[in-house]
Amino acid sequence: MPEADGGKGEKDFCLDIPQETPGFFLKGSGSLDWGMKNRFSRIFRPETGRTVMLAIDHGYFQGTVTGLERVDINIVPLLPYTDALMLTRGILRATIPPTYKRAVVMRASGGPSILKNLSDEEIALDFEDAIRMNVSAVAIQVFIGGDFETRSVTNMTRLVDMGIRYGIPVMAVTAVGKEMTRDAKYFRLACRICAELGAHMVKTYYVEEDFETVTASCPVPIVMAGGKKIAIKDAFEMTYKAVQQGAAGVDMGRNIFQGDDPVAIIQAVNGIVHEGLKPDQAYELYEQLKNSK
Repeated sequence: MPEADGGKGEKDFCLDIPQETPGFFLKGSGSLDWGMKNRFSRIFRPETGRTVMLAIDHGYFQGTVTGLERVDINIVPLLPYTDALMLTRGILRATIPPTYKRAVVMRASGGPSILKNLSDEEIALDFEDAIRMNVSAVAIQVFIGGDFETRSVTNMTRLVDMGIRYGIPVMAVTAVGKEMTRDAKYFRLACRICAELGAHMVKTYYVEEDFETVTASCPVPIVMAGGKKIAIKDAFEMTYKAVQQGAAGVDMGRNIFQGDDPVAIIQAVNGIVHEGLKPDQAYELYEQLKNSK
């Protein structure tokens, strides 16, 4: 029977040697078809290789979330500052103007609410409908270590097969249950499993210790999840550290739309991700933008 990795000595992640990707600007994507590369070029800016994705899909299991009560009022003004928008098909059709020309990353899994076991998900999107809505990628939750781990992994691989068929990338989202430890060891496990089984990019959480080993050991792009609402300065610090340690951008939600000035916050996040602003510079920009109104 298989055993946990018991190799002697420390693992060598070769942190000083970037992974090469001949034929394309994005990590691990050189062998993808033209259509997938084209869609990735909408999500990630070719000039930086990074993305500022705005996550507003929380309602698919939480219902009405603070800051998302009225997507048409609270979120639509943020659209010009996004590289990509992560959301459900219901919100896309009901509230997002069809003139929105940036990338759409569509939530493709669902089922249980916060009242139930969240790992008990199914595929909740017909791939033809994703094509009909001109999405750039689809996203699915993967519960490594959860009660329904195998089902969530199988759901992901089914989407990957369909994505390859139609030229649409799949983003695996590493879900962390209450009983799981949020550390680099767990995220290395979760992200690598997703990539090994075909995910074209992975969304995962930042951890203070050894996050660079998570990004280095995952052969496809990692996008940092924004997570729960924290202080603005702390969110900027987390964003800066994540991209400096190998993340290909962020998929941030609550730390933007639950802030006191979401338009100023998302512009400052863009400054960190695409212009290399340091956290204190980003905060200064945020203050200038907020106070200029």
